[in-house]
Amino acid sequence: MTNYNKVLNLLGIARRAGKIISGEGIVLNAIKNRKVNYLFIASDCGASTKKKFLDKSKFYEVPVNTGMLKDDLSDAIGMKRSIVAIEDKGFSKKFKELK
Repeated sequence: MTNYNKVLNLLGIARRAGKIISGEGIVLNAIKNRKVNYLFIASDCGASTKKKFLDKSKFYEVPVNTGMLKDDLSDAIGMKRSIVAIEDKGFSKKFKELK
């Protein structure tokens, strides 16, 4: 199994465990409140959205993964999203290892 598939499987587990935040507005507020430990930005999301979240994550020192497709992220968590944040430190550590 590739790391890409392992990340997708782990995202599904994190979703079922209730450790993710999804949706642009909610994630943006969570980043500002320093609740986000890892951020997924779909590689095929809009340019302005990608820039906004990359800038915020850089300012607040949040690690980012931009290598996932929107459809794959959506399938992994069961919701149509292009921005997914992980708020649990344990899951974040594993995502950093798999990146």
